[in-house]
Amino acid sequence: MNNRVLLATLAGGVAFFLMGWLVWGILLMDMMREMSPGMAAMQKDPPDFVHLFLGNLAGGLLMALLFSRWAGINTFMGGLIGGAWVCGLFALSMDLTFMGTTTMMTPGGMALDVVANIIVGGVVGGVVGWVLGYKRG
Repeated sequence: MNNRVLLATLAGGVAFFLMGWLVWGILLMDMMREMSPGMAAMQKDPPDFVHLFLGNLAGGLLMALLFSRWAGINTFMGGLIGGAWVCGLFALSMDLTFMGTTTMMTPGGMALDVVANIIVGGVVGGVVGWVLGYKRG
């Protein structure tokens, strides 16, 4: 693994952490609690930030590896599109599985979560793509 992938991993992890805080922790918190009461009942208060950040870092690494090794993405726009697809489809897969196996998620909560993941994934993917393609002047 080269230094560029490690930097993109770190940037992606920080972007995931900050975007998650903004989107789910502030903007959608009340709405998601109403639409997915089972999920809200399982939340830790306060969150375990060490494990939360490590999870975000793993997401950054996943995106950095996908983009650098297989997709050849190294621009902000390419990363935005790739990240939106990856995160949107992953969220759809997980949320549909939760809908089929638990009572944690409502259809409205699922739709909101998928849209939020598309937006967050796009921003994070853009950051990862930009770091992967950054050229020093």
